[in-house]
Formats: sequence, structure tokens, C-alpha cells
Amino acid sequence: MITRLIDRNFANMRLDRFLRKAFPEESLSVFFAVIRKKKVRVNGVIGKANQMLSEGDVVCIYENFKSVDSSDERRGSTDSAGSSTGSPTETRDERQGSGREAQDSGDKWGASKTGFAKSKSTWGKDSSVGKQARWGARELDIVIQTEDYVIVNKPSGLASQPGSGTRPGESLVEYLWEWGKSEGLDFKPTIAHRLDQETSGMLIAALHGDTLRDFTRMIREHEVEKFYFALVKGNLKKEKGTIDESLTRTDAAKGSKMKVGETGKDAQKAITHYRVKQHYEGYDLVKIKLETGRMHQIRAHFASIGHPLLGDTRYGDFALNREAKKTLGLHRLFLHSCRLEFTWKGEKKVFDSPLPKELQDVIKQLKPIKIER
Repeated sequence: MITRLIDRNFANMRLDRFLRKAFPEESLSVFFAVIRKKKVRVNGVIGKANQMLSEGDVVCIYENFKSVDSSDERRGSTDSAGSSTGSPTETRDERQGSGREAQDSGDKWGASKTGFAKSKSTWGKDSSVGKQARWGARELDIVIQTEDYVIVNKPSGLASQPGSGTRPGESLVEYLWEWGKSEGLDFKPTIAHRLDQETSGMLIAALHGDTLRDFTRMIREHEVEKFYFALVKGNLKKEKGTIDESLTRTDAAKGSKMKVGETGKDAQKAITHYRVKQHYEGYDLVKIKLETGRMHQIRAHFASIGHPLLGDTRYGDFALNREAKKTLGLHRLFLHSCRLEFTWKGEKKVFDSPLPKELQDVIKQLKPIKIER
């Protein structure tokens, strides 16, 4: 018999989904069979596939799964649902590490770690995935860690999550998993949203299943406000404005792109608000607030109005990018997630991340101008 105690990570989850999550190495047919044969009981009552579990429920499975060490079960321990090791779930005090909870300082440039991921040639010197992940875990720039979530600064050049073109162990998510393991967490930290690989700045990672569901809903319902700094080509005609143009994804061998303004069935509503922070000769520094969060939204929207982002190798002005690389030393996309605002457990939360050093260095070389309207 296998016994599991439902903790907060699996609360409010269907029984059949819990089984798939808790025992990922087993086939679906195994779960269907044990439920059909009434070999699963919840608090002593025969379980049904669609019944919702609550925190504190005890699930007993009168079957031995191949992926579960029978010696652990013979010890008779009641594990936390997320664990198959027989060890109790560890408790954790709220930590605030190097937290920078805002005092509305988002418009000031401050000292910061570099916004670049470490050179991939450096990562590749050791083929051990474990060592690569531990390197990332040590280098994580944590803005704040709480009992429920952690906010981390992602450097430019680091993928948010594993995928094609990303080597095993070389994504923010995998670094967070390694960090979570070292912290003794009973849930793999999971990001609630993503940033393009070239974009730097803040991401929210949930530390529990219920927290992840809450943030996913909040982001879907636009309850998490996300702000960015970008340097764009030319000087905008208005000090502030809104780009309200649909985006449609197109896939090609060279990578996916978003087309602006199409009206087909695959078109997604996309709204970007902006305000000019400073005019420079040939450039504008803008602060952007996203109302929707589509792939490449900021990059595609600004390119569509003739003001592409500097350093953008997909939607940008390639000649200008080469010039900026040569004269300003800009070797990356000038886009940074600088502020997150949301309400958590009835309390307003605001977090700021200043421009990383290499972007500040670019700004320092530009000549400010004043445009009379």
C-alpha cells in the first residue's frame, strides 16, 4: 500500500490529476486501473477520478507502483504528497535575502549586477548538467524570497525555461530547481510568466502549487502589472501613448515572429502603453506598461510604428544595431523588466529592478535633448 498526505501543492486538484503529478513515471493506464478497481481511497472512502482533494486528505493506494521503492512503503510512513522519499516536509521561515521592495525608485538608475548571462562558452566547459545547474543557482540574483514566491532577476542571454536550442541545465527554471533543492523546498520553483531570452529583468517564481495557480490566474486576469524600460530608434511624436494592434504568430525555420495588425482567427489582442522618460539625440528611453503579455509584444509593436528597439536582431534596424554595437558597446537587446506590481494576501506589492550596468553604460553615452511640443 502507498500512502500520501495531501499538502498545499496538491490541494484543490482532481484525484486523477494528483496521481499523474505525484507518480509521473507511471502510465495513465495504471491510474485508470487502480481507480476503476476501487483500489484508491481518500480518507478511507473509495476515491473517484474527478473528486477534488483538500489539504490534509490522506490518499491510500492499494497497489504497488514500479516507480515507488517498496522498502519506503513498508516503513509505514505517511509522506507529504510531493515527496517519495519518506522524509517529512521541511518548514521554512520567510526570507528577504537581497530584497529590494520598492520605495518608488524605479525611475532611478542604480548599481546592479550585469544583465548578461555568463558566456555560453564558459557554461560548456563542463558537460555535467548538475554542475551547470549549480553554477546558475549560486549566481541567481534574487530580488526577494517569501514563503510563497521568489522574484529573481534574469540576465540577458539566459532562456527562461528549457526548450529547443537550449542545452540541458542552462535555463533559469533549471537553476531555480537546483536552488530550490538546496533550500529544502518540497516543490520545484516554477515561473508564472516568461521573458524573451534577450530580455533582462524580473520574473515571479511560485514556491507552492497553490501559489502557482494563484499567480497564473492573476496574470491571466491582468492583476499583475509589468513595466519595462526600452531604448527605441528616433524620437516619438507623443510623450505618452498606447499601441493597440493585434498580433499573429508566424513560424519559420529562422524562428517565430509576430505580425502586427492582422485580423484572422489566430490574431490576438495586444495593448502596450508607453511614456517617454528621456529624449536623446536619435533615441528615446521609454517606460512601458503591458496590458497584455503576448510573445515579442513590445518588440513587434514598436517596430510597427517605426521605432524599433535597439539591439533587436529580429524586428530591429540592423544597420543601426551594428552602429550601436560599434559606437555604444551595445551587444544585447535594450529591453529590461524593471517593475512588478500586484496585491498578495491583501497587501500591495511593488518591486523594482534598475537597469543593469551594460545598459546604464549605453545611456551615459547619449546626449539628452528637450523637444518642444
